[in-house]
Parts: sequence; C-alpha cells; structure tokens
Amino acid sequence: MRLSCFVVPGDIDDRSVPSGGNTYDRRVAEYLPVRLRPVDGTWPDPDEGAKKQLDQVLAQVPDGAKVLFDGLIACGVPDVLAPHANRLDLAVLVHLPLADETGLDAQRAADLDARERKTLQLAHQVIVTSPAAARAVEKRHGLATVHIAPPGTDPAPQATGTDGVSQLICVAAVTPRKGQDILLNALSEVDGLQVDFVGSRTRNPAYANSLSHPRARFTGPLDGSALEAAYDRADLLVLPSHAETYGMVVTEALARGIPVLASDVGGIPDALGRAPDGEQPGLLVPPGDKTALAAALRSWRDDPDLRKRLRDAAVARARTLEGWPAAAARLGEILADQVVR
Repeated sequence: MRLSCFVVPGDIDDRSVPSGGNTYDRRVAEYLPVRLRPVDGTWPDPDEGAKKQLDQVLAQVPDGAKVLFDGLIACGVPDVLAPHANRLDLAVLVHLPLADETGLDAQRAADLDARERKTLQLAHQVIVTSPAAARAVEKRHGLATVHIAPPGTDPAPQATGTDGVSQLICVAAVTPRKGQDILLNALSEVDGLQVDFVGSRTRNPAYANSLSHPRARFTGPLDGSALEAAYDRADLLVLPSHAETYGMVVTEALARGIPVLASDVGGIPDALGRAPDGEQPGLLVPPGDKTALAAALRSWRDDPDLRKRLRDAAVARARTLEGWPAAAARLGEILADQVVR
C-alpha cells in the first residue's frame, strides 16, 4: 500500500470544537503509516481558495499513490477530485452522509446528496464506521461494496457514578442533529434527574443558546482529566441523536461501565452491542420521540432491577471492546485491499 496522505479538516486539532470524526481521524493516524494533511475550509461548501488548496495537495501526490479522505472534505467537492481520479487511488471515509445533517431543506439535502454520490462513485474504496452505515450508503448511492472500519475505544476505569440513578451525561456538540432539545423536553416530565451536556456550543450558536433547564448544566467541551471526571460521576449516558453512523461516545461510556439510553438510529445499535450473555447494555428509543425518551428515563429512575441489569451488561460489554490499535489495523487492511466485504 502506498498510502500517501490522509486529507482531513483543518480543525482536526482544535479541541474547542471536538467531533467524533476528527477524533477517529487523529487516533487511527497514530497507528497507520500516513501523514495527516489538514485543509482549511468551510466543508462541505468551501470557497475557491480552499478548493485550490485541496487541488494543490493532490497535485503533489505521485501517480498511483493512495489518498484517504475524510468524507466531510471529499464528498462536497467531486469537481476537485475528478481530475485526479484516474491517476490516484482515492479512498473516502464517510463519517456521516452530508444530507443526514438535521435541519436541511429538501433542495439543500438533494444537492449535498448528489455531490456525495459523484464523489463516492469516483473513489476506489468507500469506508464507513458501522454495518448499518454501510447498508445505508450502499443503498443510497448504488454502490456494490462499502467497507466497515469501526472506531476503537480506549480502556478506562469503571465509573463511580453519583448515586447510581440521577446523574445523566450527554457528550455531543450542541447541534440540532444531536437532539439535546428532545432530552430537555423529556427531562421536564421526569423529576429527580439532572444532566451534564458536554460539548461545543459554537457549531450552532442559535440552537445552543435556545436551550436551558434548571436541572441541566452546559459545560462546553471537556478534555483530559475534566472529561474523565464528568464520565466518572455519570450514572447514565443519554444520546438522543436524530442521525449517527456510529456514536463513539456510546462505547466511551460502555468502556467505563456506564449504561446508555440512545436513539435507535443508524449505527448506534451496532456501537451499543451486547454483553457476552446477550444482554443489551442500554435502552433504545425512536429518534425525536420525547414521549418514548421520557418513558425510558422514568423506567431508569424507578426500576432498580433494570438499573442493575444494565450496569452489569455495560461492565461485561466493556471487556469486549476493541482498542484503537486493532481499529487502525482493520482500516489499514482495507486500504491495502486485503479485506473484501
């Protein structure tokens, strides 16, 4: 494999706006023989300057070499990739289909979908992070094969929790796709619970500033020991997303023995998985359903047997999670054409 470079968003190292995609890109690059090439721009809709910068990056790659792209960059600019498609071996890692972003009007979604389809049909390899995402992208874009390279998970000590019940945590950028408003509406119907929202409030300030609740705390993004402390006091992770191709925070919570309440959407069920005895380490509810989410929170609050069952399953599931070296090795095998799905 002549993997020349991994083209990633310019904010990949900006910890003030963390994202699962950037985390994945950074972590696999630690274990692959590849150089990260950040490219600044308002992806997937860059200005002409950003397009020119991307074209210059590709022009420097020798003929026949493989280039791996973060899909946020590649999927919006098939016009930039097309002139290089015949001489380079293009691989695209799709973290989230562009048109799956919440709140897009029909015309905008259709435009993004069309550009993404052109890009993925130019690529030699298309890679996603979950079986559900692979099925969806194959169907959506008429692709014969989409490869699967799930994220890894760092081992972590078991969380202490607060009282085993009341402290919820939601780790996600505060954006409409992540559904924090749904959680706050559900929380208003269930007493005795409080939630820490850990994530950037700058990706969609209007949405973020519209949210408040007396039993909710918005910490902004946390890293290092502060993030570990937030996880350690959590009794339950809640992820009420409208769309997710995987949901890395699900496995981050499970690695600490924290059960999960999340939307039954995209790759979240794949990330949640099951303990070796078949028990599911969390609860799944329909996306966007405030009533179902409130009912699940009420069950969590009121049923100690349910809480124990979910905690035991989360601890057992933690022992089955793969680390980042194994995840990067799987991606490397795909890029080396050693894996056929």
